[in-house]
Amino acid sequence: MNGRTYTADAEPGETVTVAGWVHEVRDLGGIAFLILRDKSGKIQIKLEEDSMDDELVETGLGVARESVITVTGSVKEEPRAPTDVEVVPESIEVLAESDTELPLDPSGKVDAELSTRLDNRTLDLRKEEVKAIFEIRSEILRSVRDAFRDLGCTEINTPKIVATGTEGGTELFPITYFGEEAFMNQSPQLFKQLMVGSGLERVFEIGPIFRAEEHNTPRHLNEATSIDFESAFVDHTEAMDACEHVVKSAYEGVAENCQSQLETLGLGEEFEVPEGEFPRLTYEEAIERINATGELDEQLVWGDDLPTEGERALGDDVGSHYFITDWPSEIKPFYIKDHDDDEQLSTGFDMMHPRMELVSGGQREHRYDHLVAGFEQQGLDPDQFEYYTKMFKYGMPPHAGWGLGGERLVMTMLGLDNIREAVLFPRDRQRLSP
Repeated sequence: MNGRTYTADAEPGETVTVAGWVHEVRDLGGIAFLILRDKSGKIQIKLEEDSMDDELVETGLGVARESVITVTGSVKEEPRAPTDVEVVPESIEVLAESDTELPLDPSGKVDAELSTRLDNRTLDLRKEEVKAIFEIRSEILRSVRDAFRDLGCTEINTPKIVATGTEGGTELFPITYFGEEAFMNQSPQLFKQLMVGSGLERVFEIGPIFRAEEHNTPRHLNEATSIDFESAFVDHTEAMDACEHVVKSAYEGVAENCQSQLETLGLGEEFEVPEGEFPRLTYEEAIERINATGELDEQLVWGDDLPTEGERALGDDVGSHYFITDWPSEIKPFYIKDHDDDEQLSTGFDMMHPRMELVSGGQREHRYDHLVAGFEQQGLDPDQFEYYTKMFKYGMPPHAGWGLGGERLVMTMLGLDNIREAVLFPRDRQRLSP
């Protein structure tokens, strides 16, 4: 809209045209105040029956909450106004009327269930607190991209429709692809490995992944955003260094550029950027520390995966982001390389927030014979992955990488109770629309 001024930029003495939503109307009898809201904030519109055109006042008083309007008028200082200024209108135009019955209250004065909010996401994001989450999410992705570029990475985009799953199994959404069976990709893993064998060497991707897991928890989604890194000529320890750099950069970007949003969420003074190196515990050390907490009914033994309550107990014990390294080979995917001096230990690692796992990664098996043997050990047919395995015959360098859950990063950074609050239109077992 030509000539539009955001409410936050309206200065006393100017004549402006502001546009946005009617947040509320307060009629005090003889004088009334319309609060207009746009992406930058709110501004008061003053309506006086005695000194203004009747039609102008009637338009301002008669418009329903959440209707879209434009107002042209002069900006005046008014210390009693919410933002210390108000607009004395010359014209008010209603661009889109809203129904008077709203499915939820965008002012936030009346709470709504999460399911109602997700059913009416457009209205939900008109609330300052919800909008702040997604403005912060945007900054996280911008900061992450900058961090990858600091590391010399090239951004790539890999297929989301594939002929075979990355890790096999049943956690795949099947689709019909021109009469053939295909699947929604559960990870860019195999494709990003192929790219480190190309001239690109060091790559990253931010994109959707799809997992047909029947979880119904506050921390699982069936469509999620994966932040992936893969690099040639690095080992698992250097991949962990890159992971730490990217996660810290996300926090730094939010601290530097999202102070108002953090204050809106009540995190202005509490928000902390992680400092120092993330502790690196071996898997063996992790299960020993979990067992020592006494929080589990049964003690963990070598080869067990870490249960949610175990992760939580260890997170409380560590008190910061941390890595778990040197996992048993038997519980890591076929493409994770084992230690050269101990085939029972993998180079796989997880990076944890005290609340949950954020990252899974490791050094990859780059030797063709060992890779094919890994497929067979996990009951997978190497022939189904020939597009992947054959490239390892033509000079595949040592490489390592990881995948980071984008929504989990947002969720843990902001202390959200449910991962669905970190994604605009969640996909889970119950939700396919909107």
